[in-house]
Amino acid sequence: MRYLMMSKASENAKAPDEKLFAEMGAFIEELSAAGVMLATGGLAPGGVRLVSEGGEVTVTDGPFAESKEAVVGFALVEVRSQEEAVELARRFRRIVGDGESVIQEVFGP
Repeated sequence: MRYLMMSKASENAKAPDEKLFAEMGAFIEELSAAGVMLATGGLAPGGVRLVSEGGEVTVTDGPFAESKEAVVGFALVEVRSQEEAVELARRFRRIVGDGESVIQEVFGP
């Protein structure tokens, strides 16, 4: 089963330092070596929003008013269960500190 694990922006997030980079690097290396981590990365704060209605597609450049809702990082993992994805997300949150993450199952091949 594949899950997309997303981390949202947080005003309470601790500033990255050498310890955080080392812990995150070791975590990513462990998951990659185990074949669990398929992709990971940070996301630019702006973005583009597309909305379709009645055949019209409207494109709006970010940043957007509710930037606290913006996803700032992601990991695509392949695990045996949702519980395993939740445990990986718990480990991630322990490394990065306060904030919010969302996990969604990815359907398809």
